[in-house]
Amino acid sequence: MNTVAQPRRRGGGALRALVILVVVLVVIVVLAWLAAQLFPGGGGDASATAPAPTDEQIKQGEYLAHVADCAACHTAPGGKPFAGGLPIGSPIGTIYSSNITPDPVTGIGKYTYGQFERAVRRGINAAGHTLYPAMPYPSYAKVSDQDIQALYAYFMHGVAPVTQPNRADDIGWPLSMRWPLTYWRWLFAPKVTPIETTSTGDVALARGQYLVEGLGHCGACHTPRAATLQETALGTGDGTAYLSGGEGDNWIAPSLRGEPATGLGSMDEEELATLLKSGRSARSAIFGGMSDVVLHSTRYMSDQDLAAIAHFLKSLPPARQEAPLVYDMATRKALYEGKADSAGALLYINNCAACHRTDGHGYNAVFPALAGNPAVNGDNADSVIRLVLHGGTMPAGRDAPTQFTMPAFRGRLSDQQVAEVITFVRSSWGNRGGAVNAQQVARLRSLPPGGQPLMSGFDPRAGEPPR
Repeated sequence: MNTVAQPRRRGGGALRALVILVVVLVVIVVLAWLAAQLFPGGGGDASATAPAPTDEQIKQGEYLAHVADCAACHTAPGGKPFAGGLPIGSPIGTIYSSNITPDPVTGIGKYTYGQFERAVRRGINAAGHTLYPAMPYPSYAKVSDQDIQALYAYFMHGVAPVTQPNRADDIGWPLSMRWPLTYWRWLFAPKVTPIETTSTGDVALARGQYLVEGLGHCGACHTPRAATLQETALGTGDGTAYLSGGEGDNWIAPSLRGEPATGLGSMDEEELATLLKSGRSARSAIFGGMSDVVLHSTRYMSDQDLAAIAHFLKSLPPARQEAPLVYDMATRKALYEGKADSAGALLYINNCAACHRTDGHGYNAVFPALAGNPAVNGDNADSVIRLVLHGGTMPAGRDAPTQFTMPAFRGRLSDQQVAEVITFVRSSWGNRGGAVNAQQVARLRSLPPGGQPLMSGFDPRAGEPPR
């Protein structure tokens, strides 16, 4: 009898230990939930009101909404402006942007100024729930009170209300619970601290920093993120990780710092401002996720603000040391003479040279150069692979409304052929990008193209961009 009872006692002890462990975990979770409810933090006065808006303030708010690129996320393809519904992919599931029109039932029409300010700069909605960081409130925490008031005036009095219920996020339980986001916000969202722009020093530099780190939220894409999804740096004070390059949705956001091969080191301020305004320059063209930024934001910005952004970005030292690219005539000479001594070279002549030319220089402000192109020289070739597979359309920019399209080659070239032609491009004319293999191409071919359809032409509701 004793030899039978002893194992049962050991089994019973293990079961009791498991029950105790479960109870302890439940208690910890309940206490964590209770703390998030009782001490949500965030600051700000939800009942705060703003002075009666003026026509000038509403107009300024419209401009600032372009600077902040609000339409890019809060307007779905084919949908009403700012009515939400855009699917935004994330590691935990799909988030759908919310309706931010002044509709009193499905939008933000009942938001006080204080509730609006808390949502924009602190990531807390009217119900007191923390917003997913798809909303770049860590960047907007640097925006001034004056600009937040102008944005509130615009969204309440300059935007047409749209009755459109918000779509539920496609995130499975338990990740769909909102209260744990309170802890994320406690850990990673900065305090509201507007950037000072009234410096007696370089005023353009200060303005550019304010636009890039604040309303422009450039770091949301161009700064690497940690495993817990926060940006590893939120401004220049956090070190050279800021704007050193990021990635998302299989697009690579290049460094906006001074690297000569993979950053902005080879581009001067004037060319950079032109690229943001027009979506193209003499050597480069906007593609991928940045197309929406030009379409909804930068083409509407004043020349003065674009110059300030370029001035600030060009002040940033490189995050990593790179030797400048030096153009190599050997590839140009060989292709000009018809010497295609590799499969990649022959594929380039048959599929790419008509637009990008055998010298790799492309055509001024029409087809971008591949020689010396930072996107071609980066360590990660995903953006180039996606562009070859799925094609792309240049955004319509200010002073440059004509759109040029690169065709999709996924139906014409095999995975191996795409790998060969990209490897050729990344190693020709002095480029130093690494080789691409068929497995990399196959992985991206199996995924949907991603991104949203591009909108052609200017938005008549927004008026003519400032000059």
